[in-house]
Amino acid sequence: MFPVITVSGSAHERGRQYGVQARTRIRRSLAEYAGVFQHYASWDWARTTVEAERFVPAIADFAPECLEEMAGTAAGADVDLADILAVNVRTEIMYSARIRAAAPVRVPPAPGECSAFASSVPGRNVVVGQNWDWLPFAHDTVVVLQSVPDEGPAFVTVVEAGLVAKFGLNSAGLAVMTNAMACTEDVGDAAVPYHVLLRALLACGSTGEALARLGEATRASSANYLLVDESGSAVNVEARPGDASTLHRLEPDERGVLLHTNHFCSPKFDSTDLADLVPSTSRFRLERVADVVASAAGGGDVATYFAALSDHEQFPDSVCRHPDPVLPAAEQTATVASAIVDLTERRVWLSEGQPCLAGYQELDCSSIWS
Repeated sequence: MFPVITVSGSAHERGRQYGVQARTRIRRSLAEYAGVFQHYASWDWARTTVEAERFVPAIADFAPECLEEMAGTAAGADVDLADILAVNVRTEIMYSARIRAAAPVRVPPAPGECSAFASSVPGRNVVVGQNWDWLPFAHDTVVVLQSVPDEGPAFVTVVEAGLVAKFGLNSAGLAVMTNAMACTEDVGDAAVPYHVLLRALLACGSTGEALARLGEATRASSANYLLVDESGSAVNVEARPGDASTLHRLEPDERGVLLHTNHFCSPKFDSTDLADLVPSTSRFRLERVADVVASAAGGGDVATYFAALSDHEQFPDSVCRHPDPVLPAAEQTATVASAIVDLTERRVWLSEGQPCLAGYQELDCSSIWS
């Protein structure tokens, strides 16, 4: 199992505890991203941190507690705040760089980021989860962060060390799953970053509150947010850069199932998708998960999603993703973690790496329920 870090207290104090406990993994993450940013954006670390600092005013306006958490994390890890900022805007750096370079020169293939699902089938438990596919070095930088704030819901997030949040769930019974996406509007404007939004959503008490919070932000980048609460309320929001006018909402199908990968599906999307500009497995993965789920009676149970997220059709570019050794290291993709959450019974299963190799272990989340 990934290292489990539990923090509590004020925003700065939680960040400090996080930084102290994850110091080695944070520093490994910084070192790896220095190479990644050079590969995708041709930026050295000094340029990267300067660019990252452009996002401070937007973060301070939307979620000042996130800046406090980042400052605490930097202090605990004994690195600069700008270093932590750089990791937290890695999506804005990498995806905008690929959009800028989309033509006429060769664009590096985008690392895949997730096959996600939610099932709120009547008469069944509410189940949600995802595979998180990313650069293979993240196997050595991920932590399970369990955070108990002085105010607001406690939460658990599976996250690269140094990030404020990734996918997770909170003590109010809200789960937040996510897929990275990009379109030609992703140009790196200084607005609210993707991972700051994820952190803000984990502070919400319901899907309705989370939807309202999304609408309050002027977002820096595209992303998909799959929001589910234990009442069975489920909604998927495809977000382009901008304000509430560029949010596209998708509802569960007639069974109560929502599936999403890394491309825009809304009929209201009228930009150009990154998945149409670079090699992508997103559409295949979505179809494959849909096929597995469709074969299960009534939309499936936890076992159905264990099978779907472990699927190897079209290996290595499968739902359960394995690195392609033909590609450069900075362009390889692997399933770094896989999670399935039964919100009805408040149970969480996590795979450290590909579920076909690691299997799922139940995660003790008692610290966030108390």
